[in-house]
Amino acid sequence: MMDQNNAHNGQEATLESSQPEEQDQEQEQNVQGSMETLLEEEGLGLDFPKQGEIRQGFIASIGENEILVSIGTKSEGVIPLRELDQVDPETRESFSVGQEIPVYVVNPEDPNGNVQLSYVRALEEQDWRMAETYLASSESFESQVIGFNKGGLIVPLGQLRGFVPASQVSVLRRMDASGGTPEQRWGTMVGEDIICTVIEVDRERRRLILSERAALQETRETLKERLLDELSEGDIRTGRVTSLADFGAFVNIEGADGLVHLSEISWERIDHPKEVLKVGQEVRVKVIGVDRERKRIGLSIRQLQDDPWMKKLEGIKDGQLVEGTITHLTKFGAFARLAEDLEGLIHISELSEQRVAHPKEVVHEGDVVTLRVIKIEPERRRIGLSLRKVDSPAYADLDWKTTLAEVVEETHEEDEGDAGSTEPTVDQVEAPEEEAVEIEQPLTEEEIEDSGATEETPEEPEEEAGDLGMAEEVPEEPAEEAGDLGTAEEMPEEPEEEAGDLGTAEAMPEEPEEDQD
Repeated sequence: MMDQNNAHNGQEATLESSQPEEQDQEQEQNVQGSMETLLEEEGLGLDFPKQGEIRQGFIASIGENEILVSIGTKSEGVIPLRELDQVDPETRESFSVGQEIPVYVVNPEDPNGNVQLSYVRALEEQDWRMAETYLASSESFESQVIGFNKGGLIVPLGQLRGFVPASQVSVLRRMDASGGTPEQRWGTMVGEDIICTVIEVDRERRRLILSERAALQETRETLKERLLDELSEGDIRTGRVTSLADFGAFVNIEGADGLVHLSEISWERIDHPKEVLKVGQEVRVKVIGVDRERKRIGLSIRQLQDDPWMKKLEGIKDGQLVEGTITHLTKFGAFARLAEDLEGLIHISELSEQRVAHPKEVVHEGDVVTLRVIKIEPERRRIGLSLRKVDSPAYADLDWKTTLAEVVEETHEEDEGDAGSTEPTVDQVEAPEEEAVEIEQPLTEEEIEDSGATEETPEEPEEEAGDLGMAEEVPEEPAEEAGDLGTAEEMPEEPEEEAGDLGTAEAMPEEPEEDQD
């Protein structure tokens, strides 16, 4: 019974002791609420600053040792003199009362009760935030080279000094960097414009790493898309070699890279682009392919150069007889060298009129043979040759004209020393031969009597015609030969009949015999 009374009394004592605490808390809340209400009513709402915070403030006054800035607190913040010494003179002179500037809260309340502010750190903080934004978005920005060290270039981002390592400098800019000292390598670049992107931000170490290569890569992609819309096959552009690889060379044209394949660098065979090109070299290229879906540009250097293979073909034409040396045998034919670095193919079907199982049945390596050119393919750089068509009747007329031209050329060379000599053409050479035959007309009876010509005299025109390669077309009778040469209308009728009688002693008429008696 007593225990129950004690417990009851204890509970009452606990309730009585807790009531004053609750009352104190209620009074504090009422006081705080009443203060806030009072400040709101009086328009004195204060936003107390926090360390590291950036605020926008208004310049309240400008003194010799400090600048007072109103940031919404009960008293103005202070920018000390040592802070102003870090501000460039132009910016400092531009300050005016009432001007809005960003400030960084260094100390919300110093021992004197003042708010310590910093204008420079506010700008730096904004720049750090800007750098972080650039890092997250991979966007690029434009700036200028303000300095260098042995490892690279110094580029500002606002108030921050960013560093561009040598490995992140663009290829074109690195090509201009030559010399043994940093001054020689980078000194001439100070003041030049540069496009960079942020690749590393470390506030604690105050480390800001930039890259020109990454920025230009992004820029090149944009330029490449525009260039792909403008380019067309056959265009000729001027570019600069940016890099070399085993399979070709990359050439920058108007900010975008195109590929010159190894086979399109030179007409001569090369094993690596470095044999004829070097990084930084300026070259003219021809656009040979544009792949807009894959964003690729195919270029050629050799197509703007004279093809040495075509020069080697000078003096060689279709149907011509040439001398060649067998260099290689394959199951489909034989290769023959016509001149230095100039070969043609004799297909197995062109080796003989008979069926050939393998070229070795007809020719062997090292054999020197006469061949006929039957096909020239400049685009594929191929020459087709034939052994079986060397004596083909289809080329008889061409062979005759070729031989005649060679004779004319030799004659011209012999007479080259004569003044006013000109090289005759084939037609000009044929004409004198016809005139020569026309002169050798059959003689009349009177001319025969006077000269005592024998029966062998009419045969001379036949021999001359045969010498000209026209034996098959010249008839046996001189009179008909003269007619074929187009001189029948000019010849008198009487000599024609007599010419037909010439050639045998028995066929001669008796009347001339009586005259002789």
